[in-house]
Amino acid sequence: MADPHDVAAAAAGPAEQPDARAERRFEPDLRSMTRINLRPIASPMPLGFFTVAIASVMTGCLQLGLLGPQARGAVALCVLPAFVLQLLVSGLAFGARDVIAATLMGVFSGSWLAYALVMFSGAADGLPVLGVFNLAFLCFGALMASVTRPKRALWFVLLASLPRWAATGLSGLTGAEWLTRTSGALGLLVALVAMYAAFALMLEDMRSEEVLPVGRSGPAHTALEGDLTVQLRNLERQAGVRRTL
Repeated sequence: MADPHDVAAAAAGPAEQPDARAERRFEPDLRSMTRINLRPIASPMPLGFFTVAIASVMTGCLQLGLLGPQARGAVALCVLPAFVLQLLVSGLAFGARDVIAATLMGVFSGSWLAYALVMFSGAADGLPVLGVFNLAFLCFGALMASVTRPKRALWFVLLASLPRWAATGLSGLTGAEWLTRTSGALGLLVALVAMYAAFALMLEDMRSEEVLPVGRSGPAHTALEGDLTVQLRNLERQAGVRRTL
């Protein structure tokens, strides 16, 4: 004997199947019950940029000859904490939903670890290997620079870093002393740009307004200057709200 519930479902037709009825009954209620809670955090980018600046000074001084070859191990140990700090920045940036900054700082973190391990261990052919590594990093940096222009602080640091990675990579492969010195000088330039960006972003986060210009444009400018309506635009399509990434 047929189940009365099955008979009722069949009689109702495809549009009246239980799943369809449940969706119409519950989805509006679920939408009205949905709440989005944000946990504000301070910007991690000043820490990331200050770390880039300090590590770049150490490596730049080594390349310029201000620190002798015997200081390689000590420089590697000084640079090693940059790995931990920038990994922390990357994790916080992912939590702040800034995938560009998170990706950049995460890869920076890995690069400092690789540099510190190779330099401290004195591995055979370490400099040529680091040369190839820096040229690969150059390709990554060029791709990142193509999408970070609205975030001018990141963009300027990347623009300053690109020629340094090129010079470091070529000096590692060729052993040319002038390229090593050029890379060291460019490292100090990167440190200056990163130091300015870090200080400007730190002041901005402290005062909730732009103090030193960082040249934001597009969505990055809107994120700071736009009202709440602009900030919440397309919120339903953001990661963590939509069902799949």
